[in-house]
Amino acid sequence: MPERRTISVIQKQELKSFISALGVDVGSKRIGLAGCDGTGLIATGLTTIERKSFKEDVEQIQQIVNDRQVQVLVVGLPYAMDGSLGFQARHVQKFTHRLAQALKLPVEYVDERLTSYQAEQLLIAENRSPSRNKGLIDRKAAALILQQWLDARGSTSNRSVPFVDD
Repeated sequence: MPERRTISVIQKQELKSFISALGVDVGSKRIGLAGCDGTGLIATGLTTIERKSFKEDVEQIQQIVNDRQVQVLVVGLPYAMDGSLGFQARHVQKFTHRLAQALKLPVEYVDERLTSYQAEQLLIAENRSPSRNKGLIDRKAAALILQQWLDARGSTSNRSVPFVDD
């Protein structure tokens, strides 16, 4: 007779709340990537990919997706200040659509207005030069995008944790 296993209510909640999302800040030269802890509370910058070709970009992202068991891509969408979608936003959507198909993952968009500016301000506060740390800015921007998504997702249960960067 097979062994019967029971899962407690707490274990069920833990399984339900596990999330592995990848924050993505798509730029024309670089792609900033951020991940979150398994509880979906804290976003952290992971790496920055120097863009080469779509195929090479996907291969690098695929490795991270596999390593982190990513379930969803959270992509920053650069709305214009008036809330409209301009050229850059459409470019990001086109790239993201191809990326999501290649990785076979769902996508959620987050309004990324001012995240790069916020990331630069974080560097300045650390007495680091934004012009010498472009990759770090992209990674921090991806973490801000992901943290915004995590906070919105978790706000239904009133849990919020401050942004933690790399």
